[in-house]
Amino acid sequence: MLFIQIIIAILLTSLLAYLIIKYLPLKLRWIASVSLLLLAIFLGSEIYGGIMKPIHFNTNKKVIYAKVIQSLKVIRDAEIAHKEVTGNYTKDLDGLIQFIDTAQLAITDTKTIVVQVNKGTRWQRIMVSVEKRITDTIGYKPVLSRFMERDYQNMSKVPGTDKVFSVELGKIEKIPGLEVPVFEVKIAKIDVLVGLDSYLIKQELEAITNDQIKGEFISVGSLNEVTTGGNWPPFYDKADNAKKNNQ
Repeated sequence: MLFIQIIIAILLTSLLAYLIIKYLPLKLRWIASVSLLLLAIFLGSEIYGGIMKPIHFNTNKKVIYAKVIQSLKVIRDAEIAHKEVTGNYTKDLDGLIQFIDTAQLAITDTKTIVVQVNKGTRWQRIMVSVEKRITDTIGYKPVLSRFMERDYQNMSKVPGTDKVFSVELGKIEKIPGLEVPVFEVKIAKIDVLVGLDSYLIKQELEAITNDQIKGEFISVGSLNEVTTGGNWPPFYDKADNAKKNNQ
């Protein structure tokens, strides 16, 4: 698009210069020179704007996406906690907020013990030492402890919009005969990029490279595979990773 604009500007300027030299009287050429100068300034401004527009778009897009992703991470962590306590994920984001406020997580202690197991028969015993792992519940802690200094109360709301995140649940057969619950939380890119350049938004919806958020949605989890990861590139996790490393 920008390349086409530059070609048109060069052709237009060349045509005007040719017409001036060919047909305009010498005494009037100063007017043409001023006009060409103004045209050059205008075209230069348009070209500069065309160059800077995608740069500004990418900057604004990343700021918007970062806020959305932070909310998705809070929902993801809340869903994981909900599954730890209840065995399942939930579609009810308002109920998930209440769950964070009231639920308790079990604190467990796992240790390995050695037991004697008979590998023989009732009449001819062959006792063998076997290691066995046992897990005991030694206490409880509030789910809320995982969400201190995090805005979980507003996690259902998509930042900067009047939208709420969409939540879908499903099950996947991980191995034959074993189904596991899965979830997906998402929001359409077009809903969070409102107000930005429409042509660049269209390009963004078709993103396919690894350093971009692919496709039309920003999402976490999946209905097609067992994962709690998001579809964003790693640099959106840098701040969280640095915070964990400093703790």
